[in-house]
Amino acid sequence: MIIRRPTSYELIELRGIAELQFRVPGDVLIPEDIHVAVSPNTNKIRIVFRSGVKYLGLRARDYRFNLYIPAGIVLNNNITHPHMRVYVKKEYASFIAKGKTLFCKHVLMADPEIKPDDEVLVVDPAGNLLAVGRSLIAGHEFVYYKRGEAVKIREGVSEIEKN
Repeated sequence: MIIRRPTSYELIELRGIAELQFRVPGDVLIPEDIHVAVSPNTNKIRIVFRSGVKYLGLRARDYRFNLYIPAGIVLNNNITHPHMRVYVKKEYASFIAKGKTLFCKHVLMADPEIKPDDEVLVVDPAGNLLAVGRSLIAGHEFVYYKRGEAVKIREGVSEIEKN
């Protein structure tokens, strides 16, 4: 991977993806001070870094972002509740913050507009970010199931604090 500053065209493209996927102004999620890791074979952006930390991943199959905790913090502070959020029961919050599996029975409520494969913010009942990940089921189904995995957790906030 080659790490470099994005071109102005790439910056516009990344901001457009952010606006479409997360419904947030592009410059809120994609500031000027980012760096990108580019594939040497395809010359496509694969990872976005901010302050030297992995911030966003760009999926090759559908050109959508994968969230990491630093980007999740920015989104959690800039989008209205409950958009993109899965709320976890209080007693399971510390478990999820460690990056452990989020099962349907641990979900208190969720944004009904979440679709399978959407990136989500996993939060406690007060709205504090616990983890980021990919939804495995639709938002309106979370509270109806009592078994099975709800969100594939990519990263928990406690994992970041350890590093």
